[in-house]
Amino acid sequence: MCAEKLSCIDVFLLAENRLLRELLAKVLGSKVGIRVVAAVPLDEKVPGHIGELRPQILALESGVLVKAGFEIITSIHIAAPDVKMLSLGMENDQQTFLRCVRAGISGYLLKEASANEIAWAVRTVADDGAVCPPCLCNALFKQVASPTSHLYRGKTKLGLTRREQQLAQLIGQNLSNKEIASQLNLSEQTIKNHIHRMLRKLGTSDRVSAAEVCRLEGIVT
Repeated sequence: MCAEKLSCIDVFLLAENRLLRELLAKVLGSKVGIRVVAAVPLDEKVPGHIGELRPQILALESGVLVKAGFEIITSIHIAAPDVKMLSLGMENDQQTFLRCVRAGISGYLLKEASANEIAWAVRTVADDGAVCPPCLCNALFKQVASPTSHLYRGKTKLGLTRREQQLAQLIGQNLSNKEIASQLNLSEQTIKNHIHRMLRKLGTSDRVSAAEVCRLEGIVT
């Protein structure tokens, strides 16, 4: 509940199960300072819808990741780069947790989380904080401390050449291969070759995902 519009944290709720979605919307909407601006299942229009509403928080239920994979996080980041993401109803699984962190999710709540814990997490993430279950904190510390950590790869620019870093910036601006070729005064085939090598280095399957990895590592601004 919000007394004034400016005091609200706007939350976009994305959940596959209708009963869970309606329950979460009701619970969050009853909390002081929180307003649910949408509560919907996943479809192809969701990233654009989030971009239009510009909520502070996207609460992402685990069923969405099961249905769409982590690529949905990338699509949402592109449509609404300022939205902060909170994953709900997650398993106590280190690999899933670390993948969420790498993808840019700021909060990770297990399926045992209470309504008050969810509301607290929304406020914490909205206030530029992060939420990590105590049982998974050690996994994050070990990942960061590892000299081969993905979280450290940004220091070496992910092994990308200057040209590939430049391409990542232009892809991040939603330019097509033809537009990039024209801007760099190169052939479209040369651009395709550069992008193919860049995708192999980053371990991604498409240019959008590659640009998002580079954004998360600070290469794309």
